[in-house]
Amino acid sequence: MGSVPVTVLVVDDDALVRDGLRRILESAEDIRVPAVCGPGEALELARRHRPDVALVDLHMPGTDGIEVLRGLRASARPPRVAVLTGFGEDEHVRRALRAGAAGFLLKDSAVRELIPGVRLLAAGGSALSERVVRSLPDGAGEEAAPADPPGARLLTAREREVLELLPSGMSNEEIGRRLFLSRTTVRDHVSSLLAKLGAANRVQAAVIASGMRRERRTDSAAGRVPAARDAAGR
Repeated sequence: MGSVPVTVLVVDDDALVRDGLRRILESAEDIRVPAVCGPGEALELARRHRPDVALVDLHMPGTDGIEVLRGLRASARPPRVAVLTGFGEDEHVRRALRAGAAGFLLKDSAVRELIPGVRLLAAGGSALSERVVRSLPDGAGEEAAPADPPGARLLTAREREVLELLPSGMSNEEIGRRLFLSRTTVRDHVSSLLAKLGAANRVQAAVIASGMRRERRTDSAAGRVPAARDAAGR
C-alpha cells in the first residue's frame, strides 16, 4: 500500500468489539485506526480524521446502521464504507446495498477477511464476503438490481470478463493486471456494464454476477441450455 497507511474508522456500539477490531486491523503495518466509536460519534469523528475506510455495524441498539452509512457517504470527504453483519440477514444486507455500501464483511470471519477487505476498499475495490453474497439468492432485491437483468444480453465478451471478477472485490488496477488491460480501460468497461445492468455501483454488479453464476450452475446441473449471449459474440 506504500508508505502512507490506510486509515480506518470503526463504528460499533460494543466497546469490546470495537477494541477487538482495532487490534486486528493494526496488526497490519499498512493500516492505522485513528478512532473507534459508537454511532453517535461517527459523523464527527469522520469529519475530524477523514478516514479512507469506515466499518459500520448494521445492528446497534437505538440506531439504524444504515442511517450511519448514509451519513458517512454524504459527508464532505466520504470514506469507503463497508458494513459488518451477521450471517443470513438478507433484508439488512439488501438495505445496505441500496444505501451504497462498498462492502459486506461478516463479524465471525473478521480475522480472515477484515485486513484484505480494508485494503481492497482503500484501493477502490469492493470487500464482499462470499457467504453474504450467497445469502442473497434473489440477487440484490427488487429495489436494487435483479440477479439476471435483460441488459446482461448486451454485455460484450470483455465486459463479461470484467463482471466475473467483480465478486472477488478486485480494484480496477487488479482487474487490469489479470486481463492485461489498462486501469482506464477497465474503468470504462465497469461504467459501461453498470449502465447496461442497471446497477448503481460495482457491489450491486458483483451480486448480479454471483446470481448469474449460480444460475449457470443450476442450468448445467439440470441439463438446460443457457440463454444465448449477444448475437455478435462480442
